[in-house]
Amino acid sequence: MPELPDLQAFSANLNKRIVDKVIKEVVVNTKKLNVPSAKLNERLQNQKVKQVFREGKELHLQFEQGDVLGLHLMLHGELHFVQEQEPVKFSVVELIFVDGWKFVLSDFQKQATPTLNPEPDNTPDALSAQIDFAFLKSLLATKKAVVKNILLDQHLIRGIGNAYADEILWDAKISPFSVSNQIPEDAVKQLVKSIKHVLTTAEKQILKEEPDIISGEIRDFLKIHKAKQIASPSGGKILVQKTGSRKTYYTEEQILYN
Repeated sequence: MPELPDLQAFSANLNKRIVDKVIKEVVVNTKKLNVPSAKLNERLQNQKVKQVFREGKELHLQFEQGDVLGLHLMLHGELHFVQEQEPVKFSVVELIFVDGWKFVLSDFQKQATPTLNPEPDNTPDALSAQIDFAFLKSLLATKKAVVKNILLDQHLIRGIGNAYADEILWDAKISPFSVSNQIPEDAVKQLVKSIKHVLTTAEKQILKEEPDIISGEIRDFLKIHKAKQIASPSGGKILVQKTGSRKTYYTEEQILYN
């Protein structure tokens, strides 16, 4: 699943490709759209794309009259920018532009979800200024849950996914299994720094490795959440614990607070 740094990179490149393009037609191939496809066409036809930005784990396309199309890629959603005549398998929604290009969201599982004018979400974003020491200290102190679950809960902090939660907690030297309200203040301060550092550094690395990326995942630079990697950069043996379909990568270098 694309995570926050991936979506940041996608939005940066989509702003270069589709901003100011005018919608000729919208083709919908999903039942997950929150409005009838005819209404989506009615709202977006002849509108110009104003900007593309990330909201939590979604990409939002804003149009000149204020309408927004939210795109949640789910596990296997992919984005394409191709000529109108070029077929795209497993298309979910297609924005066809008047200049002969089109922007497509596809998903072979058909789980990717487009939403017209999604409801505002006031949950703070992982990269927002709201995620500071005071906020995180209060959040962790009022919960008695595994800290990794706190980071992954999109109702508490938006944007962090499984791989980057592991990277953040390794960078902060906090065990992912630590009880949130047992984490001391110094460790919370480091966690705030690690959230910002890991996510922003990852975005830069993704764009460095693939400057034009609008889909897919680049993970080769991750330090511990990487299959077949034996040790962390500082030499700690990488351990893996599976919970359901989710894997947690960590090392004994990280302190367990319980």
